[in-house]
Amino acid sequence: MIKELVLATRNPDKGRELAALLKDLGIRIRTLAEFPDAPEVVEDGETCEANAVKKAVAIAQYTKLPAAADDTGLMVEALGGLPGVHAARYAGEGATYDENCKKLLHELAGVPRERRNARFVTVAAIADPNGTVEVVQGSLDGMITDIPAGTTGFGYDPVFFVPELGKTLAQLTPEEKNRISHRAKAFAKVRELLVKSDE
Repeated sequence: MIKELVLATRNPDKGRELAALLKDLGIRIRTLAEFPDAPEVVEDGETCEANAVKKAVAIAQYTKLPAAADDTGLMVEALGGLPGVHAARYAGEGATYDENCKKLLHELAGVPRERRNARFVTVAAIADPNGTVEVVQGSLDGMITDIPAGTTGFGYDPVFFVPELGKTLAQLTPEEKNRISHRAKAFAKVRELLVKSDE
């Protein structure tokens, strides 16, 4: 039975979101803030799954605790699937959320609304210290706006519009986002795996 789970992320925004998605499980959720000497895992995989698995395995081995990691890609139809797995580094290594959004909007300048379809895909991996890994994923379809809107969330949330809600992800409350997002769908499956492991 899992009593503790380490979230393999140094991103405080993502850490808060994941902790909220995994609350009420009776498991102590820890982040890399509690393991300052944990290795920096280079996300050099060709797929989100490769990156998620690499992070989860490395952190589980280092902490000797089960670890969960995720990687998210943003696939934009008009850009042939870019930025894809490199979404977090689209405007360069160490790019800010704002810089990534600006580059994306610049690349889509003049592209009509009907060709701005996009999909977020989150792949989540849970690894135990013995090297056993389980992988799940969640996705969310939407479109890229012409201009950013909203102040909540992080990453590409201000430019990712969800048609059925008539809002960008950054215009949703954290609770609303955690009901429908790609990450929420992936971590709903993570919850199922954790609950199943306790049976």
